[in-house]
Amino acid sequence: MRCIFVLDIFNGAVVHAVRGERSLYEPIGRYSKIVSSSDPLGVLKEIRPKEVYVADLNLLTGPGDNLAAISDISRTAKTMADIGISLADDMDYLPKGITPVLGTETASMNLMVEAALQRDIVVSIDMKRRKVLTRDPEVMLATPLDVIRRLNGFPIDGVILLELDRVGTSSGLDTDFLEKAFSVSDHPLILGGGVKGVEDLRTLEDLGFRGALVATAVHNGKIPLETIR
Repeated sequence: MRCIFVLDIFNGAVVHAVRGERSLYEPIGRYSKIVSSSDPLGVLKEIRPKEVYVADLNLLTGPGDNLAAISDISRTAKTMADIGISLADDMDYLPKGITPVLGTETASMNLMVEAALQRDIVVSIDMKRRKVLTRDPEVMLATPLDVIRRLNGFPIDGVILLELDRVGTSSGLDTDFLEKAFSVSDHPLILGGGVKGVEDLRTLEDLGFRGALVATAVHNGKIPLETIR
């Protein structure tokens, strides 16, 4: 079971993500019981995770980027990164050792096919209230389960189910939905959003999931550091 530590970075600082309401995110140092810094490398030095998922909120929401920080992070831990890829050339911003995350929020299904032929990628099905966030006309009316089925034909490393309205909430798991997702997927599944503690990690493993994205439950002490190390 992969326990993947999340770093949401905005204007050079790690922030506490809640419900995908990005304008309200605050530096993690104000929230965390575990770290004293909001500097990405400072957070990594204290947490020492084996694997990280990085979201560049500047590239996802507007001007600026945190690409230098992401490159530095990748020298410390195995890294996957969402930088708002919407064109195949966008992947060139990430060093080869970093796995690009192509999210439905910014990437089309056609781009995912093209990108998968160029390098190893992970696809993120970005959701709010169980509706897929996308600008792709081919996906706008699709359910998350529909998208999972379509991805079965793609040569990708895995699929993240990112429930943005559950991020930062420690609201727990919707096991009915997750069971259905696992039953239709040919790819390894990773859950992002709502994981509240170690018991949820065990439940996900029992459901057949390969991993979970975690941050809030680490910062509030519900998931021990040893778990992500």
